[in-house]
Amino acid sequence: MAGQPPPWAYTAVLLCALSLGGAIEIPMDLSQPPTITKQSVKDHIVDPRDNILIECEAKGNPAPSFHWTRNSKFFNIAKDPRVSMRRRSGTLVIDFRSGGRPEEYEGEYQCFARNKFGTALSNRIRLQVSKSPLWPKENLDPVVVQEGAPLTLQCNPPPGLPSPVIFWMSSSMEPITQDKRVSQGHNGDLYFSNVMLQDMQTDYSCNARFHFTHTIQQKNPFTLKVLTNHPYNDSSLRNHPDMYSARGVAERTPSFMYPQGTASSQMVLRGMDLLLECIASGVPTPDIAWYKKGGDLPSDKAKFENFNKALRITNVSEEDSGEYFCLASNKMGSIRHTISVRVKAAPYWLDEPKNLILAPGEDGRLVCRANGNPKPTVQWMVNGEPLQSAPPNPNREVAGDTIIFRDTQISSRAVYQCNTSNEHGYLLANAFVSVLDVPPRMLSPRNQLIRVILYNRTRLDCPFFGSPIPTLRWFKNGQGSNLDGGNYHVYENGSLEIKMIRKEDQGIYTCVATNILGKAENQVRLEVKDPTRIYRMPEDQVAKRGTTVQLECRVKHDPSLKLAVSWLKDDEPLYISNRMKKEEDSLTIFGVAERDQGSYTCVASTELDQDLAKAYLTVLADQATPTNRLAALPKGRPDRPRDLELTDLAERSVRLTWIPGDDNNSPITDYVVQFEEDQFQPGVWHDHSKFPGSVNSAVLRLSPYVNYQFRVIAINEVGSSHPSLPSERYRTSGAPPESNPSDVKGEGTRKNNMEITWTPMNATSAFGPNLRYIVKWRRRETRETWNNVTVWGSRYVVGQTPVYVPYEIRVQAENDFGKGPEPDTVIGYSGEDYPRAAPTDVKIRVLNSTAISLQWNRVYSDTVQGQLREYRAYYWRESSLLKNLWVSQKRQQAGFPGDRLRGVVSRLFPYSNYKLEMVVVNGRGDGPRSETKEFTTPEGVPSAPRRFRVRQPNLETINLEWDHPEHPNGILIGYTLKYVAFNGTKVGKQIVENFSPNQTKFTVQRADPVSRYRFSLSARTQVGSGEAVTEESPAPPNEATPTAAYTNNQADIATQGWFIGLMCAIALLVLILLIVCFIKRSRGGKYPVREKKDVPLGPEDPKEEDGSFDYSDEDNKPLQGSQTSLDGTIKQQESDDSLVDYGEGGEGQFNEDGSFIGQYTVKKDKEETEGNESSEATSPVNAIYSLA
Repeated sequence: MAGQPPPWAYTAVLLCALSLGGAIEIPMDLSQPPTITKQSVKDHIVDPRDNILIECEAKGNPAPSFHWTRNSKFFNIAKDPRVSMRRRSGTLVIDFRSGGRPEEYEGEYQCFARNKFGTALSNRIRLQVSKSPLWPKENLDPVVVQEGAPLTLQCNPPPGLPSPVIFWMSSSMEPITQDKRVSQGHNGDLYFSNVMLQDMQTDYSCNARFHFTHTIQQKNPFTLKVLTNHPYNDSSLRNHPDMYSARGVAERTPSFMYPQGTASSQMVLRGMDLLLECIASGVPTPDIAWYKKGGDLPSDKAKFENFNKALRITNVSEEDSGEYFCLASNKMGSIRHTISVRVKAAPYWLDEPKNLILAPGEDGRLVCRANGNPKPTVQWMVNGEPLQSAPPNPNREVAGDTIIFRDTQISSRAVYQCNTSNEHGYLLANAFVSVLDVPPRMLSPRNQLIRVILYNRTRLDCPFFGSPIPTLRWFKNGQGSNLDGGNYHVYENGSLEIKMIRKEDQGIYTCVATNILGKAENQVRLEVKDPTRIYRMPEDQVAKRGTTVQLECRVKHDPSLKLAVSWLKDDEPLYISNRMKKEEDSLTIFGVAERDQGSYTCVASTELDQDLAKAYLTVLADQATPTNRLAALPKGRPDRPRDLELTDLAERSVRLTWIPGDDNNSPITDYVVQFEEDQFQPGVWHDHSKFPGSVNSAVLRLSPYVNYQFRVIAINEVGSSHPSLPSERYRTSGAPPESNPSDVKGEGTRKNNMEITWTPMNATSAFGPNLRYIVKWRRRETRETWNNVTVWGSRYVVGQTPVYVPYEIRVQAENDFGKGPEPDTVIGYSGEDYPRAAPTDVKIRVLNSTAISLQWNRVYSDTVQGQLREYRAYYWRESSLLKNLWVSQKRQQAGFPGDRLRGVVSRLFPYSNYKLEMVVVNGRGDGPRSETKEFTTPEGVPSAPRRFRVRQPNLETINLEWDHPEHPNGILIGYTLKYVAFNGTKVGKQIVENFSPNQTKFTVQRADPVSRYRFSLSARTQVGSGEAVTEESPAPPNEATPTAAYTNNQADIATQGWFIGLMCAIALLVLILLIVCFIKRSRGGKYPVREKKDVPLGPEDPKEEDGSFDYSDEDNKPLQGSQTSLDGTIKQQESDDSLVDYGEGGEGQFNEDGSFIGQYTVKKDKEETEGNESSEATSPVNAIYSLA
């Protein structure tokens, strides 16, 4: 399997993590000048309660002797009984157990390490004793201030070394709440942009925490007396939309409290942090915004602090100089303050001198190149003395920052010092010149056996030495060519890296070192082993108490390796009790109890690698026999742990003990220990470790040089407790970093640079103060020396680089205790420039009406000037072959990624003239354009007709209308209409109609008024029919509501069957009513009819000659639904349609819906009476009322 390694391969142990430093060191059994290996930091601040230690260690052969200077004068250690020097070391120890004042030993110290071949110097170490002076006692009067006025409470802490950390609290040790109105400045003062009445509710005390003594000193507290126009501190006003007006506080425009005036200046050193601060007063509280004149703030380095009152720019460089201004504004106005920033620089290395190992007669050079602002001066020394005062050496020539050696001899051995300095600091480097005549020699044991896991990366070590420096080559199985490139990489120190081990890489590797004095070789036998893998993992289980549980763990491993399977419980080694049985492929637990609940991890390991698998066991209590009498009580989150205590303080560990809080009727299952450090992310808590709920003391593993503070959170099934109060702080001692930054990249941002970036290390991996990064780079596949620079941020830009060349890059972490491990080499590339050549011999072949194929010749790789991203075609539609058709000439593009020589451009418009150009594209952009090519696409099928409309003016015809296609794609020869009638699931025969290209209307005669029609219309060219557009005719009236059908289709309703039946039923009803009316009239005689509708009909009225008739008593009854009034008048109940209401009016008639709209009238006039009789004879309603 030579492909991508499986995920479990990365769990293997990486062997042979060797030092890959570029410098080849002289073996210690050979004569060599001294080299300083360890020294104290330049500014060395010590705790006055401890003995003073000033470190200086060196190596050499013979072993060097040491002496010191103090304030540039010889420091006689023998005369001071308190001072001693460690054996075989130059480290000074100043002991105060028998008395003495540490301050008496302050000064500038320098260590000299000497043997017969030269003298090496340490840095000048400035020794200072930490100071934490007491705060002067003072009585502070209450501060009287008007509500709304600005106020500054000055801290003025005593001058400490180093400066103390300032924070404000009340006298009861409650922190002062800070916001954009009330905040602490960088100088430690507390600023009120405007004072409010609630500010009187506490007092204000400035506190200073001193670094070395871990003591906090508290200043006497300030008390405020706020004069106000609104004496009541109504809390409801705090959320008032205009709080200040509600309290009677006058609004004011902003003014600056710090800094004063309208302009100021600030100087900052390169690589340091720039902190700009603006604090303003005003009512309402002003908002602060930051700007840079003539440019933008550096978004990758700038961050806002202290509620936008401070701007911090990290890792300042020269381009950060300029004018910045802050703008303070509220609704009353705004003001600005301009800060002029100047960036200076202490010296920093461009080319640090390296030890020079030469053979007799060889030439060489020492280069000491540094930069700074102001430009640093370079001073050369030899064996600690100025070069000018050293004996003349005809083989040595000094040329500014370079010393050139020609025809060196044994007498030229010495240690040279380069001191480069300006007013902001200095750099001191030692580099020895060693003249040796040594044939190649191997420095490692012979015939080593290296066993590695399949798919891992490994390095085979072959340390060597010789003078002149030998060349090294690797061979496999004693034959073949030199191994370098591809899956192999050879480092300068002789290590061979195999990037991904495969089975075929197994064998014997031989390294051969050669110089003019001979050669030496060594062999390494490489064995490739299969990885260890758990192929049947334990699974999560839920078990009842008292049952048996089995956790499987079946492992596959290399049979030549010894396998060991162990188990962890809650990430701690599992004690196998008599209730447990551990077998080769499983773990069995008999009689499961509550304490067995937790996570179980199977660890399968060999001497080379391991694999892990985890499962969780949940134990259920027996519900039949309750185990907890409090089970019925309400459960809650646990109370916070308390009384945290640190004991067993060690260099890399500490024991944390706490007292658990109440579990609130739900057992505590876990404790989470968190930590906070005050250097990189103060105030941010991180998870450190997790422990079972049964423990309240744990040993915590710590990282070097972290000022730890811990807190504990308890967890039960309900949730998490509040965090405990923090423990006291504990700082671990420092150490060199054990890792390097990750994600190292080298990419050009301009054509003549390369930006090297990486992910910076966090606080727990810094391991010491002043974490910085040594960045090295050089052209790949060249023998040139490494360039290097020390960087404090996370990026560095290499300038003046050739266009797009590969570089080897290394980024190594370093702190004041030393350097991290040798870093891996990463390949980066300098910036790209635009390609210089265009594709040639571009050929076009038309595939169809919408696509073409392209073919071209590739450009030469040196003309790409970057990474070839793609070949790109730009094309545009010049015109259509149809006359008077406007076309868009917008440029379009098609990309062909990679180093391809052909491609297809599709989605073209048919029947059109096109133009096309080709370019080469890299990461920078497009190269020059090729010769413009023209081509014509053939005729194609048209697009769908536009705006297809179906209208139905009546039930006999359907009108169709459409517009020409938007894209004819050729010469239209006509339209094709296909339509079919359907009624529900029944579909008729499809009918096809063809029309001329100019016809855009058509009328369809319906076969019946019920069926609907589905139409499909398409346009045609000589090539064929294009896309069809489909529509359906509207629904017929009988599928709509009856009311709408009647209203909209009165002329056609007489043809409907339901209407004919209804009319027949009405006619039959009228006939029956007429017969009943005739019978009633023949039985009842005459009845009186009054001339006026408002005259009641009663028995007292006299009979009139022409208007009376006889009637029977049984017929003198009101109609159903009417009632008789007290005066005998007949009234229609809940209706106005009585005969009296229709006493006046025209002829009675039916409306079209069958309702009666006529009026019943009685006239003495004979002609009118005859006319009304005619109406009565035909009106069914009149007939109904005549029954009365």
